[in-house]
Amino acid sequence: MITYIFRRLGTLVVILLGSSFILFNLAAISNDPIGELRLSRAPNAKELILVTTRELRLDLPPPLRYFMWLKNVLGTLVGHGNLGVTRTHESVASALGAAIPTTLRLVSAATFIAIILGITIGIVTALRQYSQFDYIMTFIAFLLFSLPIFWVAVLLKQFLAIQFNNFLGDPKITPFWLSGIGLVSGFLWASIIGGTRKRFWSVFVGVGIASAAIIVTIVKSHWLMNPGLGPFGIAIFGVGIAFGITHLSVGLSDKKALKASLFMVVIGLIAYYPSQIAFRNDHKAIIFPFMVLLTFLVAIGATFIFSKIDRGPLFRTTLLTAITISAVTILDKLMHTWKPYFESDAINGRPVPTIGQSNSLLEPGNYWLTTLDILMHLVLPTMALTAISFAGYIRYSRGTLLEVLNQDYIRTARAKGLTERTVIMRHAFRNTLIPLTTIIVVDIASIVGGAIITEHVFGWNGMGTLFNNALNNFDLNLLMGVFLVTASLAVLANLVADLLYSALDPRIRVGSQ
Repeated sequence: MITYIFRRLGTLVVILLGSSFILFNLAAISNDPIGELRLSRAPNAKELILVTTRELRLDLPPPLRYFMWLKNVLGTLVGHGNLGVTRTHESVASALGAAIPTTLRLVSAATFIAIILGITIGIVTALRQYSQFDYIMTFIAFLLFSLPIFWVAVLLKQFLAIQFNNFLGDPKITPFWLSGIGLVSGFLWASIIGGTRKRFWSVFVGVGIASAAIIVTIVKSHWLMNPGLGPFGIAIFGVGIAFGITHLSVGLSDKKALKASLFMVVIGLIAYYPSQIAFRNDHKAIIFPFMVLLTFLVAIGATFIFSKIDRGPLFRTTLLTAITISAVTILDKLMHTWKPYFESDAINGRPVPTIGQSNSLLEPGNYWLTTLDILMHLVLPTMALTAISFAGYIRYSRGTLLEVLNQDYIRTARAKGLTERTVIMRHAFRNTLIPLTTIIVVDIASIVGGAIITEHVFGWNGMGTLFNNALNNFDLNLLMGVFLVTASLAVLANLVADLLYSALDPRIRVGSQ
């Protein structure tokens, strides 16, 4: 294994050096930073040409300039080098250090949501092949996959920002929208649940009426202006979460796991008011790690209480339930922050922003207001990126699972009398992850590459913006700095994917390759 890793790392280093050499020379040959100065009639044009030539070392051939750049890059490994400076005399390392956190904040949430939603819906469509739900999601996937990201971003700005902000000023819903929401939600859930025609129409009517009633209740009670879950809402969500996670993890037939999950819900309700007091504490750097540690310890305690043997699956179930309940509790706190955020002078009754990374006019020092403001600025770009990328995961995971379900060992597992959940989760799904691993790892690695169009539309300054500026301004040092980060992550992602293959499939032994 170690020999294989070092051999692959050596190959990846060669690939990285070769690609960087090609990119540097192509960029240097194709761009002329002093082209406009040669045509300029300014009295100091010659002086500017000399200064630019000296700063960018344009008097040297591109290959020699590449090796000079490489010498500085390799010098950073021993603390005696740098990545150069940009055309604006800013350190490339500083520019990258400011852009990478912004890009991670922008793209990471969308990527992980797309992976989870895409794979989940893809698996459901594969299990419900040729059903109405399969046809609907296939249509939606192809539709979203074909839409340009800038057009989706403009639609989101118009309908989920501008018009939604107007709606919050005077929250009234017309019968047309009410009936439309009821019809769409009823048809969607009836397609998901499926069954006989009588069952389909029963679910359609029931869900449609329930959805319309919930919307009317929300609008009439002014819940949108002062939202919150409270202990009662968290209890309802918690019970659903406990049953759902237990079903996916070990099955509802495992009564010990179900009791342990419900026990975690009870613990979450008991800790609700103490957690609200802790949230008001100013020392968030201590409170949150302590809460994470406490959640982990409580999950371990519940595992030992409800199980004497085979504690691994039960611990997984209780820990996932505890983490989800904690996330819902934090969501409840953010909901209670919504009203003061909405009524603040900086927001002025328009809480869904269309541009920027944060609101500079917001009062500093309030942790929850600042956090909610950052999250609200993430809503539209995250939805745009998720809508485009998760469509590919739906189609790929659906096709992969259908291929696995037709294998002989799946039929053997069913013939042995295993439950359908066990066949799908333990046999089919695990093998489905093997081909999915490549695109998942590569997508996660490409997070740092940024999203050029999305960053431009929503006014974010991330890695995509740096890359675009480097091309437009003939900034070779900045271009190579962005390339060095993104390409390094890309080649390492391929190595990680190969190692994950051996973890997911014991038949693969990377050490023997």
